[in-house]
Amino acid sequence: MSKGRLAPLRRTAGYDRPPVRALKTLFAFTRDLRVDDHLGLAQAAQFGDVVPVLVLDPARSARLRSSPRRAAYYCAAVTALDAAIRARGGRLIVRRGPTAGTLRSLARGIGAETVAWSVRYDAKEIRADRDVQAALEESGIRVVAVHDASVVPPEDLALSHRRGDGWRAFVPYFERWRTLIPPDALPAVQFAQSEIASEALPVPADFGAREIEVGPVSPAASAQKLAAFLNGPILGYGIARNVPDAGATSDLSAELSFGTVSARSAVRGACARASDPFLLIEETTAVRLWLRALAQRDFFLQLGWYNDALDEAPLQEKMRRFAFARTHPQLDAWRSGTTGFPLVDAGIRELRATGRMHPRVRAIVASFLCFDLGVDWRVGRDEWDRLLIEDDPALATGNWQWVAGVGADLAAYPRIYNPVKQAHRFDPAAGYVRRWIPELAGLPDATIFERGERPQPQLSLPLFGARAYPAPILDHEAAARAFLARYRAEVVAV
Repeated sequence: MSKGRLAPLRRTAGYDRPPVRALKTLFAFTRDLRVDDHLGLAQAAQFGDVVPVLVLDPARSARLRSSPRRAAYYCAAVTALDAAIRARGGRLIVRRGPTAGTLRSLARGIGAETVAWSVRYDAKEIRADRDVQAALEESGIRVVAVHDASVVPPEDLALSHRRGDGWRAFVPYFERWRTLIPPDALPAVQFAQSEIASEALPVPADFGAREIEVGPVSPAASAQKLAAFLNGPILGYGIARNVPDAGATSDLSAELSFGTVSARSAVRGACARASDPFLLIEETTAVRLWLRALAQRDFFLQLGWYNDALDEAPLQEKMRRFAFARTHPQLDAWRSGTTGFPLVDAGIRELRATGRMHPRVRAIVASFLCFDLGVDWRVGRDEWDRLLIEDDPALATGNWQWVAGVGADLAAYPRIYNPVKQAHRFDPAAGYVRRWIPELAGLPDATIFERGERPQPQLSLPLFGARAYPAPILDHEAAARAFLARYRAEVVAV
């Protein structure tokens, strides 16, 4: 989509008009469920005393119904948000219904001239926000749409891009991103009191979900989790990001996606940690690698922002004519973690059990789907969307397209991960595999590593009963060669 068509939504508070004090400003929370270090709230407060609202429209409710863990996390985060707002003199107003009509009615009810929110980055969400903005502006209500989820707003980076639009190569993006240090933490915002009635806070049962344990969920818990990571595990991130059994990664994907912690605070903390003169070289490198991971998150968000017209289409034009399959006879084996490739299956089982998956294992499991099975990346993205706690559609699309070789990755050929070699390299003691595949827990390392290299029917004998671990569902080398041959014929040769 052209820059001109997106310009209205890209406007942020104070960039193109001086703040005008209004009696009240309505702020609609989306996926920014906190009150501290909140750019959207800070910008909204320039236009008047802030009245907070949460609108559960049909689209958001349907999305929450698709993932019980996500619904449980979201409801807990909203409850914590309401408590934080009450501590600052306000009260979260909850409404269920269409967003535009609900916000228009509330704005008129409290005498607000301005409605603000934090922008979203998925194509469907961008279009929905644009429609709401148009409806409100037609009613004479000022709209302030703010980039809060990213560390650096897409426009700030686009100004240095030769075309003034988004970046499609990460390395030059990162070189520019690292020079834009985030500002200090934003000041606290006090909330206005309002006599407008609120509907009940959402609970998991509203979305057909039972009460599910998702751990402590609140901005305070997220801040503590970030601090704990920065105080120790981040120094081993260089290894932990690749070796799932070697230490902890930040595990902040859900917190960042729901905004219970700001990405800016994560970067500020990491920058402060990297400046410690007593760190070893490898420890400083580990901190910088985590900063790079946060930059990659911003990179995928800006890809979604500037390429919303593509929606479900691959970013690479040459890959739009390459037809991945939508199904495969062994697709259910991939879904259930029974492919016979231990590292792949361990990743799927971790996801199904916890709603999370180690980042390196995610890439290996996704590669297996796209290249060994030849299945469309969108099938995998949508499958995981029902299982993951995190709620970042733009990030999911960017990452899946990168792994499938149809997105921002500019490599000449797809990167196909060998699941057996990856297991040898990144789970050398099979600790991760043993944790998630009890059928293999008692076997020697060598026997586990042989899984996937050749069929071992003896492991499927009745000796192992109902817990028998399956033989590999395919020959990886043959599947990879077949995919590359088709790729050369349909993409490279054209």
